[in-house]
Amino acid sequence: MSTSDPTASPTTFDLENRVDSADTTLHSQRCAVIALGSNLGNRLETLQGAVDALADTPGLKVKAVSAVYETEAVGGPDEQPNYYNAVVVLRTTLPPRDLLERGNAIEDAFGRVRTVRWGPRTLDVDILAYEGVTSDDPQLLLPHPRSHERAFVLAPWLDAQPEAEVPGHGQVAALLQALGGADAQGVRRREDIRLTLPE
Repeated sequence: MSTSDPTASPTTFDLENRVDSADTTLHSQRCAVIALGSNLGNRLETLQGAVDALADTPGLKVKAVSAVYETEAVGGPDEQPNYYNAVVVLRTTLPPRDLLERGNAIEDAFGRVRTVRWGPRTLDVDILAYEGVTSDDPQLLLPHPRSHERAFVLAPWLDAQPEAEVPGHGQVAALLQALGGADAQGVRRREDIRLTLPE
């Protein structure tokens, strides 16, 4: 991978070589859903940068990006800044483990520091679901644990993929309604800002 890509510098993960052949096997594409979150720095700029970095990833095509939702931090230290959250739906030839490594590399590129559990962070990149795959590996739980209980995940997910389903839990729309709807748990859709889908 070219060293001019800022998301490549924090890792030796050689993504481009791993997907050279996968890029040509369109039949092996799967749908994956990624959650993005930020509560430090320029949150909107960071989320857009993460969307752009995903779009620049070989073997991956961004298909939909949700609206931006704002919510108070859940868990962790008190008095954290509010989060901006969004969901990205993509098609990919990358297997889940490689997609996770790419997400971690993007987090690192945006200055993610992992010192305090559920502490403030510049960027979260989490795989919510990966088509046809469930996993109880502690390093890669699929579907993402507790996603079905959190409005700040479900509201943008429903926005980006109205027909979505959380494997083993049901339709995203029904799960969100059971929590109290799109503004449950203090979640607020930000109509004044938005992310753009890469061309």
